[in-house]
Amino acid sequence: MKLDVKICGLKTPDATERALARGATHLGFIFFDKSPRNIEPDLAGELASLAKGRAKTVAVTVDADDETLDDIVSLMQPDILQFHGHESPDRLLAVKALFGLPVMKAFSIRTADDLDRIDPYIGVADRFLFDAKAPAGSDLPGGNGVSFDWRLLQSLDADINYMLSGGLNKDNVAEALAETGARGIDISSGVESAPGVKNVDRIDAFFDAVDLAGKTALKGRLT
Repeated sequence: MKLDVKICGLKTPDATERALARGATHLGFIFFDKSPRNIEPDLAGELASLAKGRAKTVAVTVDADDETLDDIVSLMQPDILQFHGHESPDRLLAVKALFGLPVMKAFSIRTADDLDRIDPYIGVADRFLFDAKAPAGSDLPGGNGVSFDWRLLQSLDADINYMLSGGLNKDNVAEALAETGARGIDISSGVESAPGVKNVDRIDAFFDAVDLAGKTALKGRLT
């Protein structure tokens, strides 16, 4: 199965094009004022148009109301809505009915108990995203460049569809994939030269590492 790779927090045409050229399957655009990756819906729409027919576009929000979501959906026309706040299962169902789009629900993980919180969302969220809990003092629910104990995910049922996020970079992505068997990965700060500033060379280095991890895994299965 082909690995899904999501580059999140995009804000510029050059980084967007490089992510697409390297084979990103998902592009994430963040709508959260406190984030250095925050983007206006109209600019997100311009960048998302570059991905048509090439990758899925994801609108990332935090406890957004209907008016905010309507503005994002009308201007960006995303393929997926991602929720990184305290949205309830009922809220996700209401949003799916209102906009007719699949939803991804993010959860912050530190201990095994944190994974139990996904149970009410199974069958509601179309996909999960597992990120590390934010360090003390951070205003950001994600994009903090920290990871969690990936071994916790080995207890999940095999049919739970999720993306792995949190502190991924070119140096640890092979280990992360080997530990979890994740079908999708999400990276933001790991391909930046400064908070919110995507670096095309780091995007290249990350995809090189992902490609090498895939080739190593295939070789291991054949020997």
